[in-house]
Amino acid sequence: MELGGDAVPCGKDKFISRNELLLHLKTYNIYYEGQNLQLRHREEEGELIVEGLLNISWGLRRPIRLQMQDDNQRIRPPPSSSSWHSGCNLGAHGSVLKPSTLPDIPLADGDSAPGMENPGNGAAPRPAEEAPQLMRTRSDVGVRPRGSARTPGEQRRLRRHRFSINGHFYNHKTSVFTPAYGSVTNVRINSTMTTPQVLKLLLNKFKIENSAEEFALYMVHTSGEKQKLRGSDFPLLARILQGPCEQVSKVFLMEKDQVEEVTYDVAQYIKFEMPILRSFIQKLEEEEDREVKKLKHKYSILRLMIEQRLEEISEGPTAM
Repeated sequence: MELGGDAVPCGKDKFISRNELLLHLKTYNIYYEGQNLQLRHREEEGELIVEGLLNISWGLRRPIRLQMQDDNQRIRPPPSSSSWHSGCNLGAHGSVLKPSTLPDIPLADGDSAPGMENPGNGAAPRPAEEAPQLMRTRSDVGVRPRGSARTPGEQRRLRRHRFSINGHFYNHKTSVFTPAYGSVTNVRINSTMTTPQVLKLLLNKFKIENSAEEFALYMVHTSGEKQKLRGSDFPLLARILQGPCEQVSKVFLMEKDQVEEVTYDVAQYIKFEMPILRSFIQKLEEEEDREVKKLKHKYSILRLMIEQRLEEISEGPTAM
């Protein structure tokens, strides 16, 4: 099948007309009017390219490892879209920190419960040059003998090593990063970037050591439907075609081995109570039994007809 110039690929053997895509894009930008999540489009050698920020929610069940650096090296936000602040500190509508500011990284109180951030006291924020820098050191995991309990002092020191980065917790002694489930970051991409490329860009943004092969992007709907984005899919186009409202669907980063796809046919039953689901199963089993009986009856009749015909042929006059 020969495709004209108006067809835009949106996945393997999937295409959308240019006019339809532009219509979806117009709706998307109206929804985010006045916000930095609006998308731009341009023509490049006759190809329509859309570019902008894509919101991605953290859906990881296990901590992830950050790349190790020398003890004396400080982590500074790189001067590109891969900086910590480019998508980590989001406002209500996806707004991000200005590039001229560093992310506010408050230290957790040593005497507070692990994972709890200090409440704001109304003090003015530090100037950019006084903002604390994260130190990454060699991991001491496994050094403590197995089975030995930590003293209260050790527990306080461990809590002091946990930084809160806009709700995400980072332990600079073990280089372990624990994103808060459902929290949102974003990456600047374009419509020609495939799912593996977007994954690698996101991992590079946070200097994550894990392989991109461990993760996948999923389109998760409020109905419970989970659709995995294939390697040939273009996440930005998938987001545009699903519509801009994240109360309907979100793009999630999840572990491949922790998530199963849920089709719409299955998702529509997820929110029902167990007694109702059992009644559905009973009805389906009854319908299955009826269909099995119909098939058996049909083929038993056919078998009888064939047997009768064979008898007629065998009892017929022999050839002279």
